[in-house]
Amino acid sequence: MQDLSDLRGLQDWYLRYELTAVEGVSEVASIGGFVKQYQVVVDPVRLLAYELPLHKVKMAINRSNVDVGGRVIEMSETEYMVRGLGYLGSMTDKEIDATRRAGGSVEEERTQRVLDGLGKIALGVSPEGTPIYLRDVADVRIGPEIRRGIAEWNGEGETVGGIIVMRFGENARATIDRARTRLRELEKGLPPGVAIKIAYDRSDLIDRAMNTLTHTLIEEIVIVSLICILFLIHARSALVAILVLPMGVLMTLATMYLLDLNANILSLGGIAIAIGVMVDSSIIMVENAHKHLERDRHLVEAGQTPRSRTQLITEAAIEVGPSLFFALLIITVSFLPIFALGEQSGRLFKPLAYTKTFSMIAGALLAVTIIPILMVFFVSERVVPRSLTTPKRLAIYIGVILAPAVLLALMPLQQFSDYRWLLVGGWLVLSAIIVLPQKIINEHRNPISRFLEWVYNPAFALVMRFRWFTLLAAVALMASTLWPLSQLGSEFMPPLEEGDLLYMPTTDPGLSAMKARELLEQTDKLIMQFPEVQTVFGKIGRAETATDPAPLTMIETTITLHRDQHKWRHVPVERFWGHWPRFAQPLVSWLFPDSRPITIEELAYGYDWPDGTHFPGLNEVV
Repeated sequence: MQDLSDLRGLQDWYLRYELTAVEGVSEVASIGGFVKQYQVVVDPVRLLAYELPLHKVKMAINRSNVDVGGRVIEMSETEYMVRGLGYLGSMTDKEIDATRRAGGSVEEERTQRVLDGLGKIALGVSPEGTPIYLRDVADVRIGPEIRRGIAEWNGEGETVGGIIVMRFGENARATIDRARTRLRELEKGLPPGVAIKIAYDRSDLIDRAMNTLTHTLIEEIVIVSLICILFLIHARSALVAILVLPMGVLMTLATMYLLDLNANILSLGGIAIAIGVMVDSSIIMVENAHKHLERDRHLVEAGQTPRSRTQLITEAAIEVGPSLFFALLIITVSFLPIFALGEQSGRLFKPLAYTKTFSMIAGALLAVTIIPILMVFFVSERVVPRSLTTPKRLAIYIGVILAPAVLLALMPLQQFSDYRWLLVGGWLVLSAIIVLPQKIINEHRNPISRFLEWVYNPAFALVMRFRWFTLLAAVALMASTLWPLSQLGSEFMPPLEEGDLLYMPTTDPGLSAMKARELLEQTDKLIMQFPEVQTVFGKIGRAETATDPAPLTMIETTITLHRDQHKWRHVPVERFWGHWPRFAQPLVSWLFPDSRPITIEELAYGYDWPDGTHFPGLNEVV
């Protein structure tokens, strides 16, 4: 089945209804192909010869294709409902089975019956008493409806597409997964030669946005671990900072869930920005606890009575905890003016301000609650008491370190099969850090600290000796940045490099459908010549939905780029269009480097049709 009218019928009467039933889908808008239409072409000469008005023909057609009720009749003490079946092309189950057994097409048989039924519609009686049928005054045929939208795939020719519109407030990733699953199921029942291709969805963008947050969290954990281990030479102390990061992120995500805030690029960006600040409080408190323990050891060496480790850590937390708490709150207050933004800027950046604020509040709360408790457990030389006998300590070490690792290695965890040994290795390292003894070393015995002090002390003495010169040099250095700063460009929001492109040229008003199809196919063929391009889905005009009022002069081509960077020529995205052939460059009048700003601008400020009609946006008064 390669006919465009058949493909459009398959989309409109099969795929569209199946996909609309998917949870989270609002509507499925069809685009491209030909909508099959039964056309009655009236011959005015024959109509005049029979002395029939046109409105009588229209009325007869409208009345012919309906079912009517005839109430009931009573026969043999039983009521029977009476109705007249008037739908054109109706076939009983027996007739359908007979057609299939004969090797015929049910659709073709039904179509022919509709044509025959239309031709047999009675319009009246001639003066001679002969019935006048519709076929006597008109030609009845199959034809396409007037097209206001065309779809094209990879420059290979016309195709039929469907645009799945998600309900407001639904989970985009879950809806996409459900729609993809349903498409795979529906594809199995399609006629031979018909396939379903996905031109674009947001799943890749969503996944990469989540991966950015995950990578930022992992990088921060690794950096904090290395810094704590290098400067404190105590791996267990690093766990305090490591555990605070995911706890702060989880608290932020939980708050977003309770307030019904969506996770998008900007909201996740707010969390990523706050991660670096959240971890500062734990590092400062852990370092201060080490200083208190070191100071107590010096006092013990001087002959004083040793104090409780828990008491020393509590004093260290009380000493810097309030300052850290209010410092994080002050940083939080600095983001509050963003909530005063309105219009497009407010819609864009308020999610970032919300998540940044939630993250900072979570960090402030953790600084005075969880971090001191974690320090009591982890900032110590040993977790397993020294009072236990050696066999008992060995049993604890083996039970905590080796037993879970062996279980992870042997358990049939299919979903984690690719990461099994990574999980085993991670558990071995983590459990060893937690339970094995680790001596807390004084700062002056750390070679890195001694080296930094050796560099810092003379530098500090020098700047304090020439303090006025240092201040003047700092002011001069700051003043020297004014001219480069004035030469820097500025923009409200940098382009979002989501990995795909939306190409939107416009044509002169009055473009015909045939010429629009030709132009769309030519531009898609040119775009497919770039090795970086994977697929091209071209659309000109509007889809069958109220949310897409695009005229036939507007092209919207979705360009999906290869995710395999080896197929790229390392050319910046904005330079792709400079490689077009010279004769094709005048075609480009509008170009948006991604799929989002055009929709935001249209939503906020409206758009203009080629005839000058302006449709207002949300920020305009009608």
